[in-house]
This record gives sequence, C-alpha cells and structure tokens, in this order.
Amino acid sequence: MSAEYATFGLAPAIRAGGVLANGEYQVHRDFVDFIVNGRPLLFQLSDLDAVSPLASDVPPAIFTHHVRGLLLEARAPLHDDRHVIYGCPECEGLECGAVTAVIERAPDGSDAYVWRDFAWQTAERADLELNGYHGIGPFRFEGGQYRDALGQLLTQVEPVARRRVLLIGARVAVLAKLAAALRTIGVGAEIAADAAGVPPDELRTYGAVAFGRAVPAATRDGVRAAFEGAGIQVAYVDGLAAIVPLLVAQIEHALDRSPLERRRLTRFAAADGSADVEITSTCRVQLIAYRLDRLSRTQVHEVFDGVLEPGEHRVALDAKATKGESFVVARTPDSVLVAPIVR
Repeated sequence: MSAEYATFGLAPAIRAGGVLANGEYQVHRDFVDFIVNGRPLLFQLSDLDAVSPLASDVPPAIFTHHVRGLLLEARAPLHDDRHVIYGCPECEGLECGAVTAVIERAPDGSDAYVWRDFAWQTAERADLELNGYHGIGPFRFEGGQYRDALGQLLTQVEPVARRRVLLIGARVAVLAKLAAALRTIGVGAEIAADAAGVPPDELRTYGAVAFGRAVPAATRDGVRAAFEGAGIQVAYVDGLAAIVPLLVAQIEHALDRSPLERRRLTRFAAADGSADVEITSTCRVQLIAYRLDRLSRTQVHEVFDGVLEPGEHRVALDAKATKGESFVVARTPDSVLVAPIVR
C-alpha cells in the first residue's frame, strides 16, 4: 500500500426525489458525502444510486454513532471491521446492497486512517473476489484532517430544516396534488396565497418558493419582499406548466444547493429535435418528456434511459415528445434538470 496521503473532506449532497415516468415515487434524501481528493467518492462508483449513512433524516443518536464508527470510536457494524460507506436511499437495508470498506488505523503506526477493500455487500460477509471494487482505494488519510472533518459533525449546531416548499398559485387542485407528491417523496409543502404576516422563524424553514403561472407580479414581489425583509435567502421557482412531475423536478433542482462542480448533471438543453446533456461521471441518465394535450391531460414519453460516460451527449427526441408545448426532465441519481423544448 502506498504511503501517499489522499485528502479527506465532507460536503452536503442530495439524492434527487421525484415522480418517475411509471408513476412511482423516488424519495428525496439529504446527506453528507465523502470528498476524496477533491471529488465526491460516490462519483467513482459508476451508476450507483445510494446515500452515505450521514443522512439528515437519521435520528441524532444513530447519526452520532455512525460518525463515531468512522472515527473508530465505536465498533464496526459489520464483520471483519467493515463499515457501510453508501447504502440504499429507500430503506438503507443491507439486503438491498451497500458499499462497504474496512476502516482502520494505519498499520505502520503513523497518525493516519485507512479505507481499504471496498466491496458491494448484500450479506453478512463481503466477497472481495466476486464483488470487490478493485480499482478504488486504498485511501490513506492524514489523522488530523480526518478527525477535524468528522468531528465537526459532532459539535455543530443542528441546522434548521430547509426541506420545505411554499406553494403559491391560482389552481388549488394542482397545488394540492403537487403538495401531496412532494410530501410523498419527503419534501414538506404548504399552500398559501402569499407570505404576508408569516413570522420570520417560519419563513426560515423554507428552502424554496414555487409560483404558478397565473400568480401576478405584485404577489411575487410581495413574497420576495417578505423573505428579503426577514434576511432569508430562498430559491424561487416559476412553474413551467400544470404538470405535477415536471413541477416536482423543478423544485428538486431548486433545493439542490451543492456546488455545480460536485454534481453529475451539469448542463441540459432541448431544441431542434434533440437534447444535449453534459455529465461529469459515468452514471445512469433518464430523459422524460411531458406535455399537456388538448384536454389538459398529462402525456408522458420516456425518451432515454441508459448509462452514459462523462462528457457531452446528444439524444434524439421522438416526434411524439415534441408536440405542442413540451418539456424534458433529465435525471441522474443525484441531480435533476428541466428544459422546455425550443423549436
């Protein structure tokens, strides 16, 4: 094993929730990701939809136990001193599969922590020969840097939840369906006519405000003034159409505060019968087109679903997906972007 050190850090990340093309729901998860040599470790595990054990919705006692386990102040949860690095975002059960690794102090007696023998594990013991990630690690982290990064998770004051959205619009039925969909994927949602009279402490719990198309400019300005007057920065979403999965995707993008360079999906546009997608690491990409027909029914077309390599890609759009006013949602495990189809 090389004595060269890798850098270790932590950064907020999300697993993007949403309403999928088949009508199923994908849960939104906020978590802390591991940054190794300046890049999310998760990105090195191509086409993996997973979250770290350091998720915001984990009970505080369990969260603390996970951190102390990574610091080797608590026993490893699995055989052979193995720790869960990433697990299933829906249930976190080992039976669904998890990325695990051995975490230990450097065997040469230096002040360092070593992550080695990464594997995909679905049973009590890992089979390194069959399911090992042979191209990843081992990583050797300088002890002080490693302890400082993880130690901050034990001492920081718990932040106010920002996974709530304020919905403002004229079509109450659409807003009710949107709120129900958001709550199903784990995002809180409230419907209001405006933000007048709402206490600053309550405004502070919102991460985004979504406006319907028919909301007048005066109402929008009043809402923005209420948040600005309370000294609160919030993302604003202008709804593209009364299509619930599309609006959910817009809101998911607004709630993603991770730096652009730490996302898999960095650029997306649709025009002239094709969609242009740019991704930073190998992963599964889904493109889904939405439009309203003459009877205001939502029409859904799955345009693409496959694994793409890093770089720029052009995907042809079916003629059925581009009729009338249409939109496309691009989704990777951690990111989602929405684009109108420009003609």
